[in-house]
Amino acid sequence: MRKKTDPLRVKRRKRIAVWSFALIMAASIAAPFSGFLITAIDGAMAQETASAAAESNPRANLWRAVKGGVGGYSAVQGAETGVLINPAGNDWANFRKGPVFTKLPWVVAGMLALIVLYHLLHGKNRLQRRPSGVLVKRWSWFERLVHWVTAVSFIVLSITGLSMLLGRTVLLPMLSGIDGGKAAFAAWSQLAIQAHNVLGPVLGVGIVLMIVMWIWFNFPGRGDWRWIKAGGGLIGSKHPSAGRVNFGEKIWFWIICTFGLAVVITGLALVAPSYPQLMEYAPIALTRNLMQDANQYHVIAGLIWMAVAIGHIYIGTAGTEGALQGMATGYVTAEWAEQHHDLWFDKLRRKGKVASEPNRYSRGHNAVTQRSL
Repeated sequence: MRKKTDPLRVKRRKRIAVWSFALIMAASIAAPFSGFLITAIDGAMAQETASAAAESNPRANLWRAVKGGVGGYSAVQGAETGVLINPAGNDWANFRKGPVFTKLPWVVAGMLALIVLYHLLHGKNRLQRRPSGVLVKRWSWFERLVHWVTAVSFIVLSITGLSMLLGRTVLLPMLSGIDGGKAAFAAWSQLAIQAHNVLGPVLGVGIVLMIVMWIWFNFPGRGDWRWIKAGGGLIGSKHPSAGRVNFGEKIWFWIICTFGLAVVITGLALVAPSYPQLMEYAPIALTRNLMQDANQYHVIAGLIWMAVAIGHIYIGTAGTEGALQGMATGYVTAEWAEQHHDLWFDKLRRKGKVASEPNRYSRGHNAVTQRSL
C-alpha cells in the first residue's frame, strides 16, 4: 500500500532546499574574499611580532624612556632626580623666547616714557596755598622704616631682575665692545644673582608687614567713586575729596597684595633648591615643571608690578609737592593734608588733633606734633 505524502511536509522540504541552495551560493561567492581576512590577520600578527621584537631591545627601551621623561634610579635624593631629560623644558625655553619675555619689558619702558611726557606737559602738582608751618603726623617711624626697607629692596630687585632677564640680549652686547666688558658682565651677573636671592625674602617680610599695618585703611569707601570720576584730580580744576588714603593709593596697595605676593611666593619657589635644608618644609614637591611655571609667573607679575610702581614713585616724589616729606619725616603740612586728603584732615580737626598755629617739635622744625588716626 502506498503511503500518502503530506502536502505541508513537502512544502517544508522545498523551503529547506531553496534556502540551502541560496546559502551554498552565497558561501561560494564569499569564499574567494576570505583571502583578505587571512591577509589582514597575518599582517596584524606580523606587526605584533615586530613590535614585540622592538620592545625587546633594551637600548631602545632605555632612550625611549629617557626622552619621555620617565624617571629611573638615582643615588641622589630629591624631586625628579631620577629624570634625565625633561621634555617640558623645551616648551619653557620656547616660552622664554616668546613675546611675554621679549615684549613685556617694553611696558616698563613705555610707562616711564609716559610719566616723563606727562611731567613735561603738566609739571608738578603744587600746593594751592602757602604752608603755614602747621604739620600733621601722617606716618609713624615704624611705618616709614618698613616702607623704605621695602622700597629699597624693590628697586634693587627690579634692577637685578631686569639684568638677569635682559642681560644677555641687551647689556652684554653693549659691554662686549669694551675691553674687559665680558668679564665685567660676568662679575655683575654673579653679584646680581646673589643680591636678588638675598633681598627677595626681605621684600617678602616688608610686604607682609605692609599688609598687616595698612589693610584697614584700604577697603573701598563711599568717596572712592567721586575720586574715580574726577580722575584723581586730573579731570577738572578741583582736587577730589579723599580720606586717609585715596582710591589711587588703595589700588597700589592691592597691587602689592596680589602681584607683590605672587612675585615673593614664586621667587621663594625658585630659590628654595639652593637651600636643601629648607626643602623639607616645602608644602609641595618642587618639580622642574613647577619651577618652570614659577619662573614664568615671577617674570610676568614682576614686570607688571614694576610698570605700576613707576607711577607710584613719580607721584610720591617729583609729581606731588610735599608727598615725599610725609614719608621722609612722618609729617605733612596742614595745607597738603587739606588739599589731598580733606576728609581725613577734617576728621583730625574735629577731634582737636590739628594745632591752630605753628610750634616746635622734637626735631626742631616749625610744626606741632600731632598723632594721626
